[in-house]
Amino acid sequence: MNNDEIFDLVGYVMASDYRTKILKSIGDGIKIPSAIAEEIGLRTNHVSNVLKDLKDKNLVVCLNEDARKGRLYKNTEYGLEILKYL
Repeated sequence: MNNDEIFDLVGYVMASDYRTKILKSIGDGIKIPSAIAEEIGLRTNHVSNVLKDLKDKNLVVCLNEDARKGRLYKNTEYGLEILKYL
C-alpha cells in the first residue's frame, strides 16, 4: 500500500468519530462488538454497522464469520498502520 492510499484511509477513518473510536478500541487485540460498544458508549448495532464498513475497507477482519453471536474482530495490518496516525 502506498502513501496516497494510506492517507486516503487515514482521512476516511478520521472523518468519523465512530470509526476512530472503534479502531482504537480494538487496538492490537481481539474484541466482540458488544465489548466495543460498552467501552466507547455506542449501541451494538451502530458498532456492527461501522465494523462492516471497516471490514469493506480491509481495516478489520472477522475471525469467525459463521458465528451469529460472539463474532471476533481484530485490526488488519492496514488497520494497525492507520492507528499510528490517529
